[in-house]
Amino acid sequence: MVFELSDQASQGFKNASSYDTHRPSYPPEVVDALLAQLQVKGVPNARIVDLGAGTGKFTQLLAVREEKYDVVAVEPHEEMRKALSAKNLSAVDVVQGCANDIPVESQSVDAVVAAQVGSSQYIIVVVLEVMVSGISLVKEGPSPLFASNSLDADGTRFATDDALEEIYRILAPGGSFGMIWNVEDYNAPASWEPTSKWEATMKEIMWSYDDQRPRFRHDLWRNVFDKQLSSTPFTIQAADPLFSLPLGTSSVKFMHWLHPDAIWQRFQSLSQISVLKGDELAGVKDKVFAAMSASSAEVNEKGELPLHGHVVYTWTTAVPGAPIKEGG
Repeated sequence: MVFELSDQASQGFKNASSYDTHRPSYPPEVVDALLAQLQVKGVPNARIVDLGAGTGKFTQLLAVREEKYDVVAVEPHEEMRKALSAKNLSAVDVVQGCANDIPVESQSVDAVVAAQVGSSQYIIVVVLEVMVSGISLVKEGPSPLFASNSLDADGTRFATDDALEEIYRILAPGGSFGMIWNVEDYNAPASWEPTSKWEATMKEIMWSYDDQRPRFRHDLWRNVFDKQLSSTPFTIQAADPLFSLPLGTSSVKFMHWLHPDAIWQRFQSLSQISVLKGDELAGVKDKVFAAMSASSAEVNEKGELPLHGHVVYTWTTAVPGAPIKEGG
């Protein structure tokens, strides 16, 4: 299979080194909690697929665990894969792949994790919609996680139930699927109230450059979650669910003191901002720094600002013996 990313994905994550430098990692206690929910905490040599591994922010945390996990890091973006491979992480196999074509044997994985993957909202939507309605779900927008041949002729659609079946295919019976995000206040869903005025202004800037490609802040998975909670037992029974209902979900607040330059680099690493050029990018930078220098902004003795957000994680378990199509 030939993997071709959308132009936005290719360009938005082209500077893998900058992404790796400025994107945050995950708190150890949250990683512990997620791995416990995925039933692999304390399990020696458990096999885990890091789906959409990027430059390996989450992969690194798996690689240094005392369980000595066997990790398969699946990433479609060439520059991201190179950056991850260059880290030479122990017991980590870095491979090219995507959510609907994972180069792993059937029923050979204890857990699948999608960390900070903008397109993993698609996966969550799939998990819920397919479990509840049993329909073949098609959503707008190509994703870095999905192979080009899963798109329709116009290049803007993909059959997302294929991804769900592929994830289910590689999981051992009773295996688990988890997702985790760092969600800064400025990159959060519209309904979330920012902690400070300057973060609220940055959130307005972020949303003004929204490209309509589903991300965590669009809250699509929560909408579908609400829908599945209102479903009748008959609806759920008729769906032949691949994964357990309802999804587990939890979040933990964070606050980091960062210099304005570091906050800008972090903000600029987001794909819809990183694709901007010239005067447009300079204009966004001016607005961001104006927000951070507002008189209402709290600053410590080092000139750093408190950056707020949430680490959000969710999990579900594969239903043993659920019917899926042959192959994968």
